[in-house]
Amino acid sequence: MGRPNDDVSGVPCNRTMGHGAMTKPTKPGSRVLLCGYYGEHNLGDDALLATLLALLPPSCPVVATARDQQQVREQFGVATCPRGKPISLLLALVRVRVLVLGGGSLLQDSTSRRSLLYYMALILAARLLGRPVLLWAQGLGPLNACTSRLLVRLSLHLVQGITWRDEQSAAMAAAWGIRAPVGRDPVWSLPRRHNPDLTDGPTAGAICLCWRPTPLLSAAGWRQLENQVINDARRHQAPVYLAPFHAHQDTPLLKVCAVRLQEAGLVCRFWRPRTPWDFMAGLAPVGLVVAMRLHGMILAAMADRPLLALSYDPKVDAAVTAMAIPSINLADPNGLAGLPGAWEQARRWRLSPAHLTRHRQQNRCHQQLLDRFLG
Repeated sequence: MGRPNDDVSGVPCNRTMGHGAMTKPTKPGSRVLLCGYYGEHNLGDDALLATLLALLPPSCPVVATARDQQQVREQFGVATCPRGKPISLLLALVRVRVLVLGGGSLLQDSTSRRSLLYYMALILAARLLGRPVLLWAQGLGPLNACTSRLLVRLSLHLVQGITWRDEQSAAMAAAWGIRAPVGRDPVWSLPRRHNPDLTDGPTAGAICLCWRPTPLLSAAGWRQLENQVINDARRHQAPVYLAPFHAHQDTPLLKVCAVRLQEAGLVCRFWRPRTPWDFMAGLAPVGLVVAMRLHGMILAAMADRPLLALSYDPKVDAAVTAMAIPSINLADPNGLAGLPGAWEQARRWRLSPAHLTRHRQQNRCHQQLLDRFLG
Protein backbone atom coordinates (compact mmCIF):
# COMPACT_ATOMS: atom_id res chain seq x y z
CA MET A 1 0.00 0.00 0.00
CA GLY A 2 3.00 2.29 0.25
CA ARG A 3 4.74 4.15 3.04
CA PRO A 4 2.87 6.81 5.06
CA ASN A 5 4.41 9.63 3.03
CA ASP A 6 3.51 8.12 -0.34
CA ASP A 7 0.74 9.62 -2.48
CA VAL A 8 -1.46 6.58 -1.94
CA SER A 9 -0.97 5.24 1.56
CA GLY A 10 -2.81 3.16 4.10
CA VAL A 11 -2.96 0.71 6.95
CA PRO A 12 -4.56 -2.72 7.28
CA CYS A 13 -8.25 -2.42 6.56
CA ASN A 14 -9.90 -3.26 9.92
CA ARG A 15 -13.13 -1.31 9.66
CA THR A 16 -14.72 -2.46 12.91
CA MET A 17 -17.73 -0.19 12.48
CA GLY A 18 -18.79 -2.19 9.41
CA HIS A 19 -18.95 -5.68 10.89
CA GLY A 20 -22.38 -7.18 10.47
CA ALA A 21 -23.63 -4.54 8.02
CA MET A 22 -23.16 -6.85 5.03
CA THR A 23 -21.72 -10.32 4.73
CA LYS A 24 -21.49 -10.82 0.97
CA PRO A 25 -17.86 -10.66 -0.24
CA THR A 26 -16.80 -8.20 -2.91
CA LYS A 27 -15.75 -9.50 -6.29
CA PRO A 28 -12.15 -10.76 -6.27
CA GLY A 29 -9.70 -7.94 -6.90
CA SER A 30 -12.33 -5.22 -6.64
CA ARG A 31 -11.34 -1.95 -5.02
CA VAL A 32 -13.34 1.17 -4.36
CA LEU A 33 -12.32 4.83 -4.41
CA LEU A 34 -14.45 6.86 -1.98
CA CYS A 35 -14.44 10.55 -2.79
CA GLY A 36 -15.72 13.28 -0.48
CA TYR A 37 -14.70 16.01 1.94
CA TYR A 38 -12.87 13.56 4.15
CA GLY A 39 -9.98 14.49 6.39
CA GLU A 40 -11.15 18.10 6.64
CA HIS A 41 -11.48 18.00 10.45
CA ASN A 42 -15.23 18.19 10.02
CA LEU A 43 -17.09 15.79 12.31
CA GLY A 44 -20.06 15.74 9.95
CA ASP A 45 -18.00 14.52 7.00
CA ASP A 46 -16.34 11.98 9.30
CA ALA A 47 -19.83 10.71 10.15
CA LEU A 48 -20.64 10.34 6.43
CA LEU A 49 -17.48 8.33 5.82
CA ALA A 50 -18.11 6.19 8.91
CA THR A 51 -21.62 5.37 7.70
CA LEU A 52 -20.48 4.57 4.16
CA LEU A 53 -17.75 2.26 5.43
CA ALA A 54 -20.25 0.53 7.70
CA LEU A 55 -22.49 -0.27 4.72
CA LEU A 56 -19.68 -1.63 2.55
CA PRO A 57 -18.75 -5.32 2.75
CA PRO A 58 -16.19 -5.64 5.59
CA SER A 59 -13.65 -7.24 3.24
CA CYS A 60 -14.00 -4.55 0.56
CA PRO A 61 -10.62 -2.90 -0.22
CA VAL A 62 -11.10 0.85 0.04
CA VAL A 63 -9.16 4.00 -0.82
CA ALA A 64 -10.55 7.31 0.47
CA THR A 65 -9.63 10.77 -0.71
CA ALA A 66 -8.52 12.94 2.18
CA ARG A 67 -6.90 16.26 2.96
CA ASP A 68 -5.47 15.05 6.27
CA GLN A 69 -4.56 11.52 5.24
CA GLN A 70 -3.07 10.54 8.58
CA GLN A 71 -6.27 11.40 10.44
CA VAL A 72 -8.41 9.30 8.07
CA ARG A 73 -6.00 6.35 8.11
CA GLU A 74 -5.76 6.32 11.90
CA GLN A 75 -9.46 6.84 12.55
CA PHE A 76 -10.94 4.57 9.90
CA GLY A 77 -8.21 2.07 9.04
CA VAL A 78 -8.38 2.62 5.28
CA ALA A 79 -5.90 3.53 2.58
CA THR A 80 -5.95 7.16 1.42
CA CYS A 81 -4.91 9.38 -1.43
CA PRO A 82 -4.53 13.18 -1.38
CA ARG A 83 -7.70 14.93 -2.47
CA GLY A 84 -5.88 18.04 -3.66
CA LYS A 85 -3.35 16.39 -6.02
CA PRO A 86 -4.94 15.61 -9.41
CA ILE A 87 -2.13 13.35 -10.64
CA SER A 88 -2.16 11.23 -7.48
CA LEU A 89 -5.94 11.06 -7.64
CA LEU A 90 -5.84 9.93 -11.26
CA LEU A 91 -3.31 7.21 -10.41
CA ALA A 92 -5.57 6.04 -7.59
CA LEU A 93 -8.51 5.97 -10.00
CA VAL A 94 -6.54 3.78 -12.41
CA ARG A 95 -6.02 1.19 -9.64
CA VAL A 96 -9.67 0.89 -8.54
CA ARG A 97 -12.75 -0.72 -10.06
CA VAL A 98 -15.47 1.68 -8.87
CA LEU A 99 -15.67 5.38 -7.98
CA VAL A 100 -18.14 6.35 -5.22
CA LEU A 101 -18.97 9.99 -4.51
CA GLY A 102 -19.96 9.43 -0.93
CA GLY A 103 -22.51 11.59 0.82
CA GLY A 104 -22.93 15.32 1.28
CA SER A 105 -23.59 17.89 -1.44
CA LEU A 106 -20.61 17.53 -3.74
CA LEU A 107 -22.40 18.68 -6.90
CA GLN A 108 -22.91 22.35 -6.03
CA ASP A 109 -21.31 25.69 -6.81
CA SER A 110 -22.07 27.60 -3.61
CA THR A 111 -18.70 26.63 -2.10
CA SER A 112 -16.88 27.48 -5.32
CA ARG A 113 -17.08 26.79 -9.05
CA ARG A 114 -13.68 25.15 -8.74
CA SER A 115 -15.08 22.49 -6.40
CA LEU A 116 -17.82 21.61 -8.87
CA LEU A 117 -15.36 21.38 -11.77
CA TYR A 118 -13.18 19.10 -9.66
CA TYR A 119 -15.99 16.54 -9.26
CA MET A 120 -17.10 16.88 -12.88
CA ALA A 121 -13.55 16.14 -14.03
CA LEU A 122 -13.33 13.17 -11.68
CA ILE A 123 -16.54 11.67 -13.06
CA LEU A 124 -15.36 12.17 -16.64
CA ALA A 125 -11.94 10.65 -15.90
CA ALA A 126 -13.55 7.61 -14.30
CA ARG A 127 -15.79 7.02 -17.29
CA LEU A 128 -12.91 7.44 -19.75
CA LEU A 129 -11.12 4.73 -17.78
CA GLY A 130 -14.23 2.54 -17.93
CA ARG A 131 -14.90 2.76 -14.19
CA PRO A 132 -18.52 2.79 -12.95
CA VAL A 133 -19.45 5.94 -11.01
CA LEU A 134 -21.90 5.89 -8.09
CA LEU A 135 -23.46 8.97 -6.51
CA TRP A 136 -24.22 7.66 -3.03
CA ALA A 137 -26.69 9.54 -0.81
CA GLN A 138 -25.95 12.76 -2.63
CA GLY A 139 -27.54 16.17 -2.33
CA LEU A 140 -27.81 18.15 -5.55
CA GLY A 141 -27.16 21.88 -5.58
CA PRO A 142 -27.29 24.74 -4.95
CA LEU A 143 -26.41 25.36 -8.60
CA ASN A 144 -26.49 29.12 -9.02
CA ALA A 145 -24.93 29.47 -12.47
CA CYS A 146 -26.53 28.30 -15.72
CA THR A 147 -23.23 26.71 -16.77
CA SER A 148 -23.12 24.78 -13.50
CA ARG A 149 -26.59 23.38 -14.11
CA LEU A 150 -25.64 22.37 -17.65
CA LEU A 151 -22.43 20.65 -16.53
CA VAL A 152 -24.16 18.71 -13.78
CA ARG A 153 -27.01 17.71 -16.07
CA LEU A 154 -24.54 16.32 -18.61
CA SER A 155 -22.46 14.60 -15.93
CA LEU A 156 -25.46 12.83 -14.38
CA HIS A 157 -25.97 11.00 -17.66
CA LEU A 158 -22.48 9.51 -17.27
CA VAL A 159 -23.24 7.98 -13.87
CA GLN A 160 -24.16 4.32 -13.41
CA GLY A 161 -25.94 4.48 -10.06
CA ILE A 162 -27.52 7.20 -7.90
CA THR A 163 -29.33 7.58 -4.61
CA TRP A 164 -30.43 11.00 -3.35
CA ARG A 165 -30.60 12.11 0.26
CA ASP A 166 -33.61 14.46 -0.13
CA GLU A 167 -36.68 15.05 -2.24
CA GLN A 168 -35.49 18.42 -3.61
CA SER A 169 -32.38 16.86 -5.16
CA ALA A 170 -34.40 14.02 -6.65
CA ALA A 171 -36.93 16.48 -8.11
CA MET A 172 -34.20 18.58 -9.74
CA ALA A 173 -32.67 15.51 -11.37
CA ALA A 174 -36.09 14.17 -12.39
CA ALA A 175 -36.76 17.45 -14.22
CA TRP A 176 -33.72 16.57 -16.32
CA GLY A 177 -35.07 13.08 -17.00
CA ILE A 178 -32.90 11.32 -14.39
CA ARG A 179 -34.86 9.36 -11.80
CA ALA A 180 -33.27 7.58 -8.87
CA PRO A 181 -34.26 6.36 -5.39
CA VAL A 182 -34.57 8.88 -2.56
CA GLY A 183 -33.49 8.18 1.00
CA ARG A 184 -32.56 10.43 3.90
CA ASP A 185 -29.20 11.69 5.06
CA PRO A 186 -27.15 8.51 5.53
CA VAL A 187 -25.86 9.55 8.97
CA TRP A 188 -29.28 8.57 10.35
CA SER A 189 -28.05 4.99 9.68
CA LEU A 190 -24.73 5.33 11.51
CA PRO A 191 -24.31 2.16 13.62
CA ARG A 192 -23.77 2.47 17.35
CA ARG A 193 -20.35 1.85 18.83
CA HIS A 194 -19.52 1.06 22.45
CA ASN A 195 -15.95 2.21 22.94
CA PRO A 196 -16.07 6.02 22.85
CA ASP A 197 -13.43 8.30 24.36
CA LEU A 198 -15.19 10.29 27.07
CA THR A 199 -12.23 11.86 28.82
CA ASP A 200 -13.37 15.47 28.42
CA GLY A 201 -17.10 15.37 27.71
CA PRO A 202 -19.77 17.75 29.02
CA THR A 203 -20.93 17.61 32.62
CA ALA A 204 -24.47 17.09 33.87
CA GLY A 205 -27.06 19.58 32.64
CA ALA A 206 -24.68 21.34 30.24
CA ILE A 207 -25.80 23.35 27.22
CA CYS A 208 -23.93 22.25 24.08
CA LEU A 209 -23.63 24.69 21.14
CA CYS A 210 -22.82 23.41 17.62
CA TRP A 211 -22.77 26.71 15.72
CA ARG A 212 -21.28 27.69 12.39
CA PRO A 213 -20.72 31.01 10.60
CA THR A 214 -23.66 32.17 8.49
CA PRO A 215 -24.51 35.40 6.65
CA LEU A 216 -28.13 34.98 7.76
CA LEU A 217 -27.37 36.37 11.22
CA SER A 218 -26.38 39.97 11.89
CA ALA A 219 -24.36 41.01 14.92
CA ALA A 220 -27.67 41.75 16.64
CA GLY A 221 -28.92 38.25 15.78
CA TRP A 222 -25.86 36.61 17.29
CA ARG A 223 -26.28 38.76 20.38
CA GLN A 224 -29.89 37.62 20.69
CA LEU A 225 -28.83 33.98 20.54
CA GLU A 226 -26.09 34.54 23.11
CA ASN A 227 -28.49 36.34 25.44
CA GLN A 228 -30.86 33.38 25.25
CA VAL A 229 -27.99 31.05 26.18
CA ILE A 230 -26.99 33.32 29.06
CA ASN A 231 -30.53 33.48 30.47
CA ASP A 232 -31.07 29.74 30.19
CA ALA A 233 -27.67 28.83 31.63
CA ARG A 234 -28.24 31.10 34.62
CA ARG A 235 -31.69 29.68 35.21
CA HIS A 236 -30.46 26.08 35.16
CA GLN A 237 -27.02 26.86 36.63
CA ALA A 238 -25.60 25.05 33.60
CA PRO A 239 -22.13 25.20 32.06
CA VAL A 240 -21.84 25.83 28.31
CA TYR A 241 -19.81 23.56 26.02
CA LEU A 242 -18.82 24.78 22.57
CA ALA A 243 -18.39 22.01 19.96
CA PRO A 244 -16.80 23.20 16.68
CA PHE A 245 -17.95 20.53 14.21
CA HIS A 246 -15.73 22.00 11.49
CA ALA A 247 -12.53 22.86 13.33
CA HIS A 248 -11.32 25.51 10.87
CA GLN A 249 -14.64 27.21 10.11
CA ASP A 250 -16.41 27.09 13.46
CA THR A 251 -13.66 27.68 16.00
CA PRO A 252 -13.10 31.43 15.35
CA LEU A 253 -16.83 32.13 15.69
CA LEU A 254 -17.15 30.08 18.87
CA LYS A 255 -14.11 31.76 20.42
CA VAL A 256 -15.86 35.13 20.05
CA CYS A 257 -19.03 33.65 21.56
CA ALA A 258 -17.03 32.17 24.43
CA VAL A 259 -15.63 35.59 25.37
CA ARG A 260 -19.12 37.09 25.53
CA LEU A 261 -20.52 34.19 27.54
CA GLN A 262 -17.63 34.28 29.98
CA GLU A 263 -18.05 38.04 30.41
CA ALA A 264 -21.61 37.24 31.49
CA GLY A 265 -20.20 35.01 34.23
CA LEU A 266 -20.90 31.62 32.63
CA VAL A 267 -18.69 28.57 32.85
CA CYS A 268 -17.73 28.06 29.21
CA ARG A 269 -15.53 25.29 27.77
CA PHE A 270 -14.54 23.99 24.36
CA TRP A 271 -15.25 20.34 23.58
CA ARG A 272 -13.60 18.63 20.62
CA PRO A 273 -14.77 15.00 20.33
CA ARG A 274 -12.60 12.95 17.97
CA THR A 275 -15.33 10.84 16.40
CA PRO A 276 -19.09 10.94 15.80
CA TRP A 277 -19.46 8.18 18.42
CA ASP A 278 -17.55 10.24 20.98
CA PHE A 279 -19.92 13.13 20.28
CA MET A 280 -23.07 11.05 20.74
CA ALA A 281 -21.82 9.33 23.87
CA GLY A 282 -20.56 12.59 25.36
CA LEU A 283 -24.01 14.15 25.03
CA ALA A 284 -25.54 11.69 27.51
CA PRO A 285 -25.59 14.15 30.48
CA VAL A 286 -26.36 17.25 28.39
CA GLY A 287 -29.50 19.22 29.16
CA LEU A 288 -29.85 20.91 25.75
CA VAL A 289 -28.12 20.87 22.37
CA VAL A 290 -28.46 23.94 20.12
CA ALA A 291 -27.23 22.82 16.70
CA MET A 292 -26.77 24.70 13.47
CA ARG A 293 -24.65 22.06 11.73
CA LEU A 294 -26.85 19.43 10.01
CA HIS A 295 -24.90 16.47 11.29
CA GLY A 296 -24.57 17.98 14.73
CA MET A 297 -28.36 18.05 14.80
CA ILE A 298 -28.69 14.49 13.45
CA LEU A 299 -26.19 13.01 15.92
CA ALA A 300 -27.78 14.89 18.84
CA ALA A 301 -31.20 13.57 17.80
CA MET A 302 -29.83 10.02 17.57
CA ALA A 303 -28.34 10.48 21.04
CA ASP A 304 -31.91 11.33 22.15
CA ARG A 305 -31.06 14.65 23.74
CA PRO A 306 -33.26 17.76 24.08
CA LEU A 307 -32.54 19.64 20.88
CA LEU A 308 -33.07 22.98 19.15
CA ALA A 309 -32.13 23.31 15.47
CA LEU A 310 -31.05 26.63 13.97
CA SER A 311 -31.80 26.13 10.29
CA TYR A 312 -29.72 27.95 7.68
CA ASP A 313 -30.36 25.65 4.71
CA PRO A 314 -33.18 23.60 3.10
CA LYS A 315 -31.36 20.35 3.99
CA VAL A 316 -31.70 21.27 7.68
CA ASP A 317 -35.34 22.25 7.16
CA ALA A 318 -36.06 18.81 5.66
CA ALA A 319 -34.57 16.96 8.64
CA VAL A 320 -36.33 19.25 11.12
CA THR A 321 -39.70 18.63 9.49
CA ALA A 322 -39.24 14.87 9.19
CA MET A 323 -38.27 14.44 12.85
CA ALA A 324 -40.49 17.18 14.34
CA ILE A 325 -37.47 18.90 15.90
CA PRO A 326 -38.07 22.35 17.45
CA SER A 327 -36.36 24.89 15.24
CA ILE A 328 -35.74 28.48 14.23
CA ASN A 329 -35.49 29.29 10.53
CA LEU A 330 -32.61 31.75 10.24
CA ALA A 331 -33.61 32.59 6.65
CA ASP A 332 -36.80 34.13 8.04
CA PRO A 333 -36.09 37.78 9.00
CA ASN A 334 -38.53 37.39 11.91
CA GLY A 335 -37.46 33.87 12.85
CA LEU A 336 -35.65 34.82 16.05
CA ALA A 337 -38.84 36.35 17.43
CA GLY A 338 -39.94 32.80 18.24
CA LEU A 339 -36.67 31.91 19.99
CA PRO A 340 -37.90 31.86 23.64
CA GLY A 341 -40.86 29.60 22.84
CA ALA A 342 -38.83 27.27 20.61
CA TRP A 343 -36.15 27.09 23.30
CA GLU A 344 -38.62 25.90 25.93
CA GLN A 345 -40.12 23.41 23.50
CA ALA A 346 -36.62 22.11 22.73
CA ARG A 347 -35.93 21.41 26.40
CA ARG A 348 -38.92 19.01 26.37
CA TRP A 349 -38.18 17.40 22.98
CA ARG A 350 -37.09 13.76 22.73
CA LEU A 351 -36.56 11.55 19.73
CA SER A 352 -39.48 9.50 18.44
CA PRO A 353 -38.27 5.90 17.98
CA ALA A 354 -40.92 5.45 15.28
CA HIS A 355 -39.56 8.42 13.31
CA LEU A 356 -36.02 7.08 13.58
CA THR A 357 -37.12 3.63 12.42
CA ARG A 358 -38.87 5.12 9.39
CA HIS A 359 -35.76 7.12 8.53
CA ARG A 360 -33.58 4.04 8.68
CA GLN A 361 -36.03 2.14 6.49
CA GLN A 362 -36.04 4.93 3.92
CA ASN A 363 -32.25 4.74 3.83
CA ARG A 364 -32.26 1.16 2.58
CA CYS A 365 -31.83 2.44 -0.97
CA HIS A 366 -28.31 3.61 -0.07
CA GLN A 367 -27.40 0.08 1.06
CA GLN A 368 -29.05 -1.45 -2.00
CA LEU A 369 -26.99 0.71 -4.36
CA LEU A 370 -23.75 -0.54 -2.79
CA ASP A 371 -25.10 -4.10 -2.80
CA ARG A 372 -25.84 -3.92 -6.49
CA PHE A 373 -22.37 -2.83 -7.57
CA LEU A 374 -20.11 -4.17 -4.81
CA GLY A 375 -21.95 -7.12 -3.31
